[in-house]
Amino acid sequence: MNPSAPDLPLRHDEAIARAALLDVLGYDLDLDLTTGAETFLSRTVLRFRGKAAGRTFVDLKPVSVASITLDGSEVDVDLLDRGRLPLDVTEGEHELVVRSVMRYRNDGEGLHRSVDPADGRHYVYGMSFMDAAPSVFACFDQPDLKAPYTVRVHAPQDWIVRGNGRAEEVEPGVWQLATTPPLATYFVTVVAGPYHLVGTEHDGIALSLSAKQSLTGRLEEQAEDILRVTGQSFDELHRLFGVRYAFGDYHQAFVPEFNAGAMENPGCVTIRDTLVFSGRPSRAELVWRAALIAHEMAHQWFGDLVTPRWWDDLWLNESFAEYLGNRVAAEATEFSDAWVEVAYGRRQWGLTADLRTSTHPVAGNGAVDAPSALQDFDGISYAKGSSILAQLDATLGDEAFFGGVRTLFEQRRFGTIELADVVAAWEQASGRDLGATVQQWLRTSGPDVLELDRGAGVLRRTPPAHDPQADRPHRFTIARATGAGWRFEDVVLDSPQAPLEIGADDVVVLDPRFDTWASTLIDDTSVRGLVDLLPGVEDELLRAAVWNNVRSSVHQGRLDPALAVDLAEASFPVEDTGATGRRTLAWVLEWLLPLAPAGSRERLHRAVRTILDAAEPGSERQLSAFRAAVATATDAADLRGWLTAAPAGIAIDTEQRWKLLVRLATLGAVEVAELDAALEAERTDAAVVEHTRARASLPTAEAKEYAWARFTGAVEVPNYELEAAGLGMWRGGQESVTDPYVERYFAELPATAAVRSGWVLALAAEQFFPASSVTPATLALAERLRDDPELPGPLRRRVSDAVDDLARRLMILQRYPR
Repeated sequence: MNPSAPDLPLRHDEAIARAALLDVLGYDLDLDLTTGAETFLSRTVLRFRGKAAGRTFVDLKPVSVASITLDGSEVDVDLLDRGRLPLDVTEGEHELVVRSVMRYRNDGEGLHRSVDPADGRHYVYGMSFMDAAPSVFACFDQPDLKAPYTVRVHAPQDWIVRGNGRAEEVEPGVWQLATTPPLATYFVTVVAGPYHLVGTEHDGIALSLSAKQSLTGRLEEQAEDILRVTGQSFDELHRLFGVRYAFGDYHQAFVPEFNAGAMENPGCVTIRDTLVFSGRPSRAELVWRAALIAHEMAHQWFGDLVTPRWWDDLWLNESFAEYLGNRVAAEATEFSDAWVEVAYGRRQWGLTADLRTSTHPVAGNGAVDAPSALQDFDGISYAKGSSILAQLDATLGDEAFFGGVRTLFEQRRFGTIELADVVAAWEQASGRDLGATVQQWLRTSGPDVLELDRGAGVLRRTPPAHDPQADRPHRFTIARATGAGWRFEDVVLDSPQAPLEIGADDVVVLDPRFDTWASTLIDDTSVRGLVDLLPGVEDELLRAAVWNNVRSSVHQGRLDPALAVDLAEASFPVEDTGATGRRTLAWVLEWLLPLAPAGSRERLHRAVRTILDAAEPGSERQLSAFRAAVATATDAADLRGWLTAAPAGIAIDTEQRWKLLVRLATLGAVEVAELDAALEAERTDAAVVEHTRARASLPTAEAKEYAWARFTGAVEVPNYELEAAGLGMWRGGQESVTDPYVERYFAELPATAAVRSGWVLALAAEQFFPASSVTPATLALAERLRDDPELPGPLRRRVSDAVDDLARRLMILQRYPR
């Protein structure tokens, strides 16, 4: 056993060989969480059948191993090497028993343990996704070796326990979880701690929620809305799928320091507890939560009931859940505007990923191992795949689309699938050959570019530069504004160009209903016309389409950022200032303003203040305008004034207070002592994270060293604090204190692989990249590191994406000097 050597990732060829050699019959797990705050005891009884004699291995990542037996005979624990225990298997049934000490983690993976700063209580949850399960129990860790699980948990007597099977406290502090249907290893979870519970029942399914004790009041206030969305989503998914939910009780655990939005563990979904909102939520945030709830519920069928055989078909999980989650939220809940939220919050995420050199097909991305697959867990797998599924559904019709899906659920129940299985089911249900559709849309990477050539009077379709033979037909609408108002026209573009009669001053917006997947551009004449027209546009999808066209055009260097600022000044997208980082306000702040002429931030702030002053107190528009006003403020006196007396209708709750303090910190208008005092006055987990962001945002050498110590691992912090430090580190206008860290980033990034792994390793690389240093010298350093063959894959992917973004910014600045 060599604890210092890095664990070996599971390769696809190894997974194929292992699946051919054995079947897994079941797991009995016993987890003892009473032994301290650093480690826990794990006992695994793993029963499997050898199909033939051969050599394989079990995945295990312990602190130490007490004993291992195979069929009652001792196995040398020192055989464990880099996360693998070799096994010689004979034909027939076997039983492996492993007793080990495991480490709690604080990076959102494995068995994560956190301490609530509000009251000092400890909370635990399991996140076994991708390759984290072996840090909890011994297993054959690959998605196609599904098996039933029986779990027993020993916990402090004031804790409650939930998991994939119904939990019963059989004696004080001892919980027995009901045996599950066959699950993939990456779905196995346990949620344990002094959580507050809320429960009800819907259509014969026991529904429950849990969150930390410090969130009790907020969970109780929001539970009715969450459970209503859950019940409505179950009804609609049962109607669409025609197959009942298969995993017993349905528990949604709102847990701290969670990396993703949520995880679809069958019967026990884990969700980041920031979605139990600490302040007044915007409409966008409520829509996002509803769609996320429905997304994870859709996974109970696509992902859980039928599971991708290997990670290269991860899209079968995420694209389906993304499409169904948004559709169900829009059609079955009060959030009929869910597709507007998708248009603002998700589409550009997918398009940006699809335009990078790291683009990959939606399906069959060829992941050679599990960590490589994690790098493709991106906007292509979610947003692009969802868009293409919506196109397929529109083409086939619901009867054939869901008819094929039902066939899969019935024939592969608790089994595994791959792309060919899904396509065959659709072809059988529809009577159509989908070969060309699959090849062009699911197996071809990169988006086409659609644009109006006003001078030539044509619509143009340009395929991706890396695949000029791509020949994808597009069916969509255009919105045209003339003197007579707006009208919508259907368009089929199945050749490189098609004629379009256009008036000299007509304003044209491409694909305002998001019917196709493409990077749609907007011409200068249309943008100039929209300066007058957009303030009067009430069609929410059309407004979203305008901003998608503008964003894509700026990104590709086809629209002067100054024109985009003119449009934002005339009609600032305050309808799109929700908390998610992919929305238009974040783009304006992080992308547009650094590329725009001097004084643009002040212009936009004045425009937002006009909206704020005119908004009805307490309205959604007022809340959104206030958030935008804080984010664009350059006068510390304004921010100080709002801290003392906010506009009527705005409550300065925890969330708004820290938004003000972070902005003051960025301007250098607050001292560390004041930030510390604000934290001590209300020491919640959200306040701790925002305090870190504010400290790192200060324009001082001490602040940047504070952030850097978290990047290098010299100071260990949980995942949310690490991310906040990175986001605060590189603030525009602070180059005098950040420039010394530019070369240090590229020199010291590789060593971070020794202090963190998985999701958080890549996240830190992305958030600490010197994005505010938009210079050719920084680009050269980034390219050199990207091309270093010794750089670990997760780091290379994040650096590669940052290189693309930086090169794009430099191209825009060269084309449109400020």
